[in-house]
Amino acid sequence: MIKYFVPKDANILFIGINPHPGSYSKGIPFSNNKMFWYILEKSGLISEGIDNIKNDKKLKEIYLSKFSKFYKFGLLNIIDRPTKDTTMIKNGEEVKGVLKIREVIKRKKPKIVCFIGKITYSKFSGKKNFNFGFQDNLYKSKVFVARFPIRGYASIRINEMKNLKKFILG
Repeated sequence: MIKYFVPKDANILFIGINPHPGSYSKGIPFSNNKMFWYILEKSGLISEGIDNIKNDKKLKEIYLSKFSKFYKFGLLNIIDRPTKDTTMIKNGEEVKGVLKIREVIKRKKPKIVCFIGKITYSKFSGKKNFNFGFQDNLYKSKVFVARFPIRGYASIRINEMKNLKKFILG
């Protein structure tokens, strides 16, 4: 099981669709596909070292002790049930999670809400036609749709996160 944290006035609240069974069993978001963590590291959003990210024990420590407290990042999934891929998600399964996340965004006021992948944002917003990048604000938070960290060039994803870092720093 994964513990999720969202600090008040978070710099970035990352929103995923749902956990992979491997990540869920380890209690570390995106530990089954560490590309998410590598992208955060290579973009400068976190500074923990690739060797620490590769090590599940150290990565869990980073997630539990620094992710929300030091970096002021949060992470939630629309659906908490683990699946190997998104085709196993049932229609309507996202409704409860969308309501919960909207309430968290309204209450916690993150600077940026970053949806990880088009499927995630589509399930959240109900929209089908949109591009990657910034979308309409939600409450007072900027909304950004990032590419999912598994297919394609990492450099594109790293640049997306560098742009978010620039936005946070002003």
